[in-house]
Amino acid sequence: MKTLPWLNPQRAETLQALLAERILVLDGAMGTMIQRHELSEADYRGTRFAGGFDDARTVDGHTHGASCGCAHDQRGNNDLLSLTRPDIIAGIHREYLLAGADLVETNTFNSTSISLADYGLSHLARELNEAGARLAREVCDEVERTDGRPRFVIGVLGPTNRTASLSPDVNRPGYRAVTFDDLRNAYREAADGLIDGGADVLMVETIFDTLNAKAALFAIEEAFDARGARLPVMISGTITDASGRTLSGQTAEAFWYSVRHSRPLAIGLNCALGAKDLRQHVDVLAQVADAYVSAHPNAGLPNAFGGYDETPEDMAEVIGEFARSGLVNLVGGCCGTTPAHIAAIAAVVRALAPRARPQLANAA
Repeated sequence: MKTLPWLNPQRAETLQALLAERILVLDGAMGTMIQRHELSEADYRGTRFAGGFDDARTVDGHTHGASCGCAHDQRGNNDLLSLTRPDIIAGIHREYLLAGADLVETNTFNSTSISLADYGLSHLARELNEAGARLAREVCDEVERTDGRPRFVIGVLGPTNRTASLSPDVNRPGYRAVTFDDLRNAYREAADGLIDGGADVLMVETIFDTLNAKAALFAIEEAFDARGARLPVMISGTITDASGRTLSGQTAEAFWYSVRHSRPLAIGLNCALGAKDLRQHVDVLAQVADAYVSAHPNAGLPNAFGGYDETPEDMAEVIGEFARSGLVNLVGGCCGTTPAHIAAIAAVVRALAPRARPQLANAA
């Protein structure tokens, strides 16, 4: 991997200085907050797309027809709100920052051409990433001006809804619904949009398949090479169940050794599990990784209604123990968490020392 200068040296150096000084706080769930607005399909389409998705602002080459977004219900397409209801997305970012978050994640979890195909909106991938990053950048800058505390934008690259390692058809174990190059191209488009929108960091997150993550990391490096400069990169996997492994079969330790070549700023875990169940796996990363360690778990496990019952106080108590045990450098929340959860977490880690990065004899 080439050694490139920072794309934004001042921001990158400030972030690294803060990580060495204290535990930084990530934001919480986006979907949980959007659900509170009880949006209709018309809300998702907004004024711009009220009559369909074949307007003059779609990219060249989009063919209007049965497969385009006009024929799809857009409810639940949360990333589209960065274009149609930016006021809602900006408001959510602002709530998390005012609750104590140092870093907010862009509303781009599904903004790859692969994931957007479900809504017939693959042609909007680049625009959604750039818009999502720009929105977060504007709110971070706004809040930063009020108190002088640096705030950072994490450009999110989600896992997509396909897996490169496993067949979706039990009768055809050799079949793959997506190729490495499919993923690489989709992630390159997304990464370029996030960079152009003003992201400070890129994060490949909620990784259930390490091969998907490798495609994302490869695409990110291509984007950096094309610019002759880079941003810090974070990587966050997800342990899918009590087996302690990702969906593609890796333990937390194996996951780290599979991606350490990319020299990430931070390695971590998010989603799937609550903090209590995630603790042992974060502990493993803290022992083996010479990167910073992050954790943003769910607010417990989902209940019978798909909701999350862990209170801000309960979650903060568990994550506080992570910090007191020297396991983490960045903490936040995933599914089910709210600004109240982030405020409680920020309060409990404020006076606690960050994990010291080990100097490993076998470091790459």
